[in-house]
Amino acid sequence: MYSTTDLQLFIHTADLGSLSQAARQLDLLPATASASLKRLEQQLNARLFVRSTRSMRLTPEGALFLDVSRQALALLSEGEALLRADGAVRGHLRLSMPSDVGRNVLLPWLNEFQEIHPQITLSLQFSDRVIDLFRDPVDIAFRYGKLDDSTLISQPLAASRRVAVAAPAYLARHGTPQSPQELAGHNCLLYYLQRGLFNNWRFYSGKHPIDIKVRGDRMTDDAAIAREWAVAGIGIAYKSWLDVRRDIADGNLVAILERFTGEETPLNMVYPHRSSASPAVRALLGFLREKFDAIQNRR
Repeated sequence: MYSTTDLQLFIHTADLGSLSQAARQLDLLPATASASLKRLEQQLNARLFVRSTRSMRLTPEGALFLDVSRQALALLSEGEALLRADGAVRGHLRLSMPSDVGRNVLLPWLNEFQEIHPQITLSLQFSDRVIDLFRDPVDIAFRYGKLDDSTLISQPLAASRRVAVAAPAYLARHGTPQSPQELAGHNCLLYYLQRGLFNNWRFYSGKHPIDIKVRGDRMTDDAAIAREWAVAGIGIAYKSWLDVRRDIADGNLVAILERFTGEETPLNMVYPHRSSASPAVRALLGFLREKFDAIQNRR
């Protein structure tokens, strides 16, 4: 009879399109992985993949069995959690998050979450790069903006918009722009996103978009650095309100161009499949929603 490892290998292979990559993620030898998949197909008396030299594609039977396999593993995981006598939430979660909101908002909350659930361990990755949840060793990603990949499960955490900010000292020296067009005469602090340098800033006047191409003397692949440059009085940054809310409240930064509306940047918690929502994931989602609701209500 096939095992849960056989099902895990099957699911990973379907997601990655590669048996060898799936084997590496599960720390299996290639020969072991090949035997596992062969055993599964023999037990089911069905061919699950169409194989080529470069990839593996699900057959119609494989696609049907994939959904059942996800549900089966999810039910087994829930059953194991229910049978634990102490009822404690446990497990290991690998998280990826944008650098700024990760360090300054999520990190202290994650420390508190682990105090509440000491049997949960976390691996944290801080990066503004959009990781591939099917290929990278990450369970959950926190992402700003609307989700491009409709196959992922996205759970909303907080509404937010970009806001143009600068330090009082910078505005005293260079003046306060009154329209987005005036940003062309200012030093704008730039950072890289997935599609390249973020130097096209969009604002709205009512429903009408205003797109401004800005420039400055500093660029970084870490958006948290752009905020630090702004606090130091070096220029103007265009950041999510979640990233700069504390600096604005403390007077380190001033929100400018408030007659105009910035781009929406909702923060979401994203994972590959509904079967990925283990008790630990659900506990984290509920905990973070309470935290974000509290700061949204104080806004």
